[in-house]
Amino acid sequence: MTKKKLILILSVIIAVAHSCKDQNKENSQMKDVMAVHDEVMPKMGTIGQLVSELDQKITNDAYSKDYVVAKEELKAAHKAMMDWMKGFGDRFDGDEILKGKALTEEKQKWLDEEEAKVKKLKEQINSSIKQAQDVLQNN
Repeated sequence: MTKKKLILILSVIIAVAHSCKDQNKENSQMKDVMAVHDEVMPKMGTIGQLVSELDQKITNDAYSKDYVVAKEELKAAHKAMMDWMKGFGDRFDGDEILKGKALTEEKQKWLDEEEAKVKKLKEQINSSIKQAQDVLQNN
């Protein structure tokens, strides 16, 4: 085997290995994003339940302001989840989300953005639930 062929073969192997590494990173990152979604999605039911409980408590007494604020935070978290899911679905197709289809460079940047958004969303959902539970317990 000539030196040129050997260099060519090694270059191809390195390129393929690098491509696989990038693909694995994308797959792993997409799985991480979806794992956060899957963790917080069931909490939408909790949000609905807490909104109902807060609605029952809202009157004209001194605690109503706390109930109203907690309810609005829950509703904002719920809306943020719905908006995030719509935006995410508009950016990625089912094969990219579920089957690990390779992403373009632009879509990889989008995935980086979506990862940051979903982590912030998780914090918003969890904090709004905690706030509502604390208000309901303490008042």
